[in-house]
Amino acid sequence: MSAHTIIDNAPIGSIVAWSDGTPQPPARFNKKRAAWRTSNSRGRLVRKQGVRGVGNLSLSACFTLHEADYGAGGVIAIRVHRTFSVESKLHFTIVERPAIGSVRVFDRAGDDAELVYLATNEVDARKWLTRHGYPRAVLQDVTADQVGADIIEGRTAA
Repeated sequence: MSAHTIIDNAPIGSIVAWSDGTPQPPARFNKKRAAWRTSNSRGRLVRKQGVRGVGNLSLSACFTLHEADYGAGGVIAIRVHRTFSVESKLHFTIVERPAIGSVRVFDRAGDDAELVYLATNEVDARKWLTRHGYPRAVLQDVTADQVGADIIEGRTAA
């Protein structure tokens, strides 16, 4: 599916995979394999942004995936996010949708909000918030209505 389909159909919190269609190089080719991974990986959908303007410049719609965290001892030193434009030529697949009853934790309210945690329930979300500094966090339940609409409209995970 195209990047435009992800913007239209994937709920925030979904696991999305992307690929350029090339086969994975053999394990003995470390550099080729690392290069291949930049165009063939997966991540959690944390933000969708519509068309926006900056001055005279118009920016196309895009979405951001959280690919990985790197750190040690429970401390995240580097967080890897990948942002894709709707014009991307890569192939995208919704691997998994957030479970019904889970709770999305956003860093702030509004259209520019970013998912910072996908909790299993509201208790887990509130517990996570006590350990992490997001004073303007917003909680949003994943409802059966949303998942049901996806199934009825034929947007089940591939």
